[in-house]
Amino acid sequence: MKKEIKDTIIVGLGEKIKEYPHFYLVDVSGLNAEQTSTLRRKCFKSEIKMVVVKNTLLHKAFEDSEIDFSPLYDCLVGNIAVMFSNTANIPAKLLKEYKKEGIPALKAAYAEEGFFIGADKLDELASLKSKNEVIAEVVALLQSPVKNVLSSLQSSAGTIHGVLKTLGERPE
Repeated sequence: MKKEIKDTIIVGLGEKIKEYPHFYLVDVSGLNAEQTSTLRRKCFKSEIKMVVVKNTLLHKAFEDSEIDFSPLYDCLVGNIAVMFSNTANIPAKLLKEYKKEGIPALKAAYAEEGFFIGADKLDELASLKSKNEVIAEVVALLQSPVKNVLSSLQSSAGTIHGVLKTLGERPE
């Protein structure tokens, strides 16, 4: 491969690292062509950008980045695919589907500005909540007390109305 092509690939990887806040390093050495195509289709449907890349080129892209990715250097062995995503837990959920087969296997991940190294971290990564899920939970929690107050006021209004009606009907 010519140096110009390598430089272009390194720059492209660097741009993807900046563009996507989360990425997973996945070992795809046991996948055949059909399985790889199926995985790519599932990634596309889940809005995950999957790139199979040479380890040395990814290493250079990491080195050129502003973030220190040195904890991931030891994981750059074998056939590596990088799964780029805007949501931290979506690639982990996709990989959990393949957990029984063990292929593709998670090597490491960079999610929520933290490093997760090892296949044992897959459950932890899948349980991470996305930004939208956290916002939805906060909104639900904020709405809950308001609903309780409104419900109490509505039931109290009915009670007060009933008491006043009873007092009004009572002979003096």
